[in-house]
Amino acid sequence: MKIRTLEELSDKLAKDLVWRKRELSEIKSLIEQKSLSPQKHNVLLKGGVCILYSHWEGFVKLAASSYLEYVIAKKLKYNQLSKNFLALAMKAQLREAKETNKPSSFIPVCNFFLSQLDQRCSLPEPKDAISTASNLSSEILKEITEILGLDFLPFSTKIVLIDVKLLKSRNEIAHGNDYSEMPDREAYIELHEEVITMLEIFRTQIENSAALKKFMHN
Repeated sequence: MKIRTLEELSDKLAKDLVWRKRELSEIKSLIEQKSLSPQKHNVLLKGGVCILYSHWEGFVKLAASSYLEYVIAKKLKYNQLSKNFLALAMKAQLREAKETNKPSSFIPVCNFFLSQLDQRCSLPEPKDAISTASNLSSEILKEITEILGLDFLPFSTKIVLIDVKLLKSRNEIAHGNDYSEMPDREAYIELHEEVITMLEIFRTQIENSAALKKFMHN
């Protein structure tokens, strides 16, 4: 179902986050058990880190795509878009002009800015615009926040957590490496809480941006 209203956007984010939190809570409760053998506990930690990362990347991608889908449904004109969404709409034309590097290739771009800003905008589909490349690093997260006009600042203090404790750990485990920096029980619980916090921050930013119409030009 297409996301056309603020309520539909909020409902989709809420429902998606509910099942993710439930699954993360279940594996956390298993890891918190102290009656397990060290070997079983280590296996659970590895699985827990991978699941934490998968829900982090999965929700960011879904939430970002849902927000873009919501903006597309508004059927705005180019001159009604905020700068970040206007840049996204112009991405294909600007890339083509840059790649040819011919002055004449910039003429259509100039014509657009001079005479076509009052036309209905054409934004790329979420699947083409939102990509985590299956490796949601802090750099990719920053790019996504900039595309959507969100604030990266709350995540800027969590770069090590995102790039090392989540992404690097997931990659090492997924590649079957003997990862020496595997978190212990307490460190995993702390990582769990941090991920939940980041998910809530991302969700809140998207809902606020939609409610305050930050996707529109002031």
